[in-house]
Amino acid sequence: MPDNRTAALLDRVASLRNEMKKRDLDALIVPRFDAHQGEYVAPHDERLGFLTGFTGSAGVAIVTQDCVRLFVDGRYIVQAQNQCPGDLVDRDHIFENPPENWLAEIAQSDWVIGFDAMLLPPNWVRRFEKAASTAGAKLEALPDNPVDAVWVGQPAEPTGTISSFPLQFAGVSSTGKRDQMTTRMASEGADFLVETQPDNIAWLLNVRGDDVAYNPMPQSFFLLERSGAGHWFVNREKFDDGLTDLLPDWLQIHRKDTFLELLRKQVQPGDKVMIDPDFSPSAVTQLVEDVKADPIHKLSPVTSAKALKNATELEGLRACHIEDAVAWATFGKWLHATVSSRAANGNPVSEYEAEQKILETRRARPGFLSESFRTISCAGANAAMCHYAADPHVSAPILPTAPYLLDSGGQYETGTTDATRSFSFGTLPPGYAEAYTAVFKALHALATIRFPKGTQGHHIDAICRRPLWDLGLDYDHGTGHGIGHRLSVHEQPQRIGKPYNPVDLDPGMVLSIEPGYYRAGGYGIRLENLFEIRQAEDGFLYFENMTWIPIQTDALVLERLSETEIDWLNNYHANVEELVGSRCSEDVRSWLSAACRPVDRARSSWSQAI
Repeated sequence: MPDNRTAALLDRVASLRNEMKKRDLDALIVPRFDAHQGEYVAPHDERLGFLTGFTGSAGVAIVTQDCVRLFVDGRYIVQAQNQCPGDLVDRDHIFENPPENWLAEIAQSDWVIGFDAMLLPPNWVRRFEKAASTAGAKLEALPDNPVDAVWVGQPAEPTGTISSFPLQFAGVSSTGKRDQMTTRMASEGADFLVETQPDNIAWLLNVRGDDVAYNPMPQSFFLLERSGAGHWFVNREKFDDGLTDLLPDWLQIHRKDTFLELLRKQVQPGDKVMIDPDFSPSAVTQLVEDVKADPIHKLSPVTSAKALKNATELEGLRACHIEDAVAWATFGKWLHATVSSRAANGNPVSEYEAEQKILETRRARPGFLSESFRTISCAGANAAMCHYAADPHVSAPILPTAPYLLDSGGQYETGTTDATRSFSFGTLPPGYAEAYTAVFKALHALATIRFPKGTQGHHIDAICRRPLWDLGLDYDHGTGHGIGHRLSVHEQPQRIGKPYNPVDLDPGMVLSIEPGYYRAGGYGIRLENLFEIRQAEDGFLYFENMTWIPIQTDALVLERLSETEIDWLNNYHANVEELVGSRCSEDVRSWLSAACRPVDRARSSWSQAI
């Protein structure tokens, strides 16, 4: 007898299959994407979660009359297994067995495979078209979404307030940014630039919004003409008081739902239109081709410009990381003073309580606005799930007998933060110290690298993984991602990982370095700092640290660290104490001083810091 949640999912899938029969569809592609192809979506767009129960930030399902196949990456394998009923949803690895490959194998020659052209980007559609062609099937863009047709009680589209982002924080005016784009358009011979990524539009127009949790940007679309005239597709009722007066005079405002209609009127046969093939609705490309114009499929120039932080943005990011470090120090003092005593009294700290505590310490910091993502607070075996979310009602206890992992970040007036620390309280599982030491060595290896111009993220990924590979260990997620300036916590195009990513790492980019190790059913380890890329006098590039949070030392196997690694760790902690200590309360400052004590004088500095 299925439980209530499973029964509800069964009913939803059955309703969708009936809807598919009405439309003569044999298969339907259901991505996690919304119309902006973002990582985080509003409740209105949680179609994948509604249908399968999976709530992770990346994935795609293919629904047929016989099965539901969910594809996720390594971060979500365990989460998908826990959230999706096994007798309803088959699970697969999105890279090891891509959905288009699976579809090509199971599709029949007379199948019609449907998709919502506002949700899939052009490059995805090309892959699915090839798969359908291989099977002799037909891929069909749909006029509306079948999931919406069966979603009773679907939440309304978001209506968050849109406000101006002051020049004192942005550093460059919207007109200055617009001019960068028209210069790029001229060099590409483009007549129009279509931009559908909310963070790009927010950055370009110097606005911020509140449509999707953790993401301070409005959902909208944008069209720029080579002449410099801009069209912003957004609903005015979302504007904060006075915003209209602050917008540039080259910008016209249109309702969001008129985007495709006006695009069809503006673009003429023979026009060249710049479109990002990975982060735009394929409906845009289809429209441009329908009117006999020529799409230029390239990485958005807004994405490229946004990635190179200007001096004001970098200054703001550095400043908010100091404030964030104070919050982390306050949390660290509380955590180490509380876990053992509460456990001994039979009232252990819970994962969710710790999640709320780090939020409380951030709220006390000047300029804090919100979390930058749902905090990952996980004890023991739960930490083996990279993107675990604690249940407010039944979250696991944090006990002195098991390690604990916290991955958390904040949105501040001047920037965005993201950091991860792994904590232990005395008792370590077998193999933990060796793995924790390897993760630290991995962080150090990449944090201290110098590299020439033209280096790309996949070129240096193995340098970070080497200390883990030496032990026969690895992690199934990227090593580093870009971060926005009071925008998305995960920002394109720069990243560090195994997959090919032809984007040069350049000065002004900000990335995370976050190696880890996860033992299913046991524990998870991750250390994450953010770094800005700078250029040395000789022209080589290097990573300059932004994150100033103590790294626990008493779980390290010091004999496995080189003198260079120990010196780096001690210098790092000296900087943490200098930059952060004076901003902390007296009791937190005392804890921080002990936590940052050089390891050659105190092997167990964290245990002494309670």
